[in-house]
Amino acid sequence: MNSPQDCTTIEEVRLAIDAIDQEIIAALSRRFAYVKTITRFKRTEAEIQAPARFASVIETRRAWAQQAGLEPDVIEQMYRHLIAHFIDVERAELNSR
Repeated sequence: MNSPQDCTTIEEVRLAIDAIDQEIIAALSRRFAYVKTITRFKRTEAEIQAPARFASVIETRRAWAQQAGLEPDVIEQMYRHLIAHFIDVERAELNSR
């Protein structure tokens, strides 16, 4: 994959974007595997909600976004949506026990 500045066609750029998106989705899949694993250690709704951990994750990801030259608000929205989904998965797992 060429660096962005070395791409000479729109097709090259699109192929690179597709490859990166595959990497992102694979990373999210790995993250989800850990989310499913962590449910083994959580016994209550409060542990699933974990508001202090949630706030810490959001704060850290915003800082990482800033350092990477990304818009922290966009990254925060993405993580809020992602974490809400993962909380739903954890809650379903807890309720199925």
